[in-house]
Amino acid sequence: MSAPLDAAVAKRLQSELMSLMMANLKGISAFPQSDNMLNWVGTLDGAPGTVYEGLTYKLALSFPSNYPFTAPTITFVTPCWHPNVDDRGNICLDILKEQWSAVYNVQTILLSLQTLLGDANPQSPLNGAAAQLWDNQAEYKRVLLKHYKEHAQQ
Repeated sequence: MSAPLDAAVAKRLQSELMSLMMANLKGISAFPQSDNMLNWVGTLDGAPGTVYEGLTYKLALSFPSNYPFTAPTITFVTPCWHPNVDDRGNICLDILKEQWSAVYNVQTILLSLQTLLGDANPQSPLNGAAAQLWDNQAEYKRVLLKHYKEHAQQ
């Protein structure tokens, strides 16, 4: 059973939802899952000009009861073959861990994740095979598209 939603947290998440909707940014979206403001579903399109262009990923966003003072937990629901994403969808991104700040919001997180897709950090891999291929973008894209076709469209 989840704890009751704090009014300040609810207000902050409502505000972020409205800002995200009003910004109407191409390739990113997120909405509460049913009536639970602490659990959202997001989508992320690969940025144009990257090997992820044309691919769409579903995300799960889980906000802690003390958000924004603690980072949300975000995972890829759609399997994502990437140097900084493991096979369970966990993400290695500093702003979701030690570099978290209460000034970040859903929009900045999603934009950061979209950037990460095309600008990986192979020095901090969760997926060693993807990290090893990263410098060879032609081969990387071949393996990525094969993985996406096999896993993402189920």
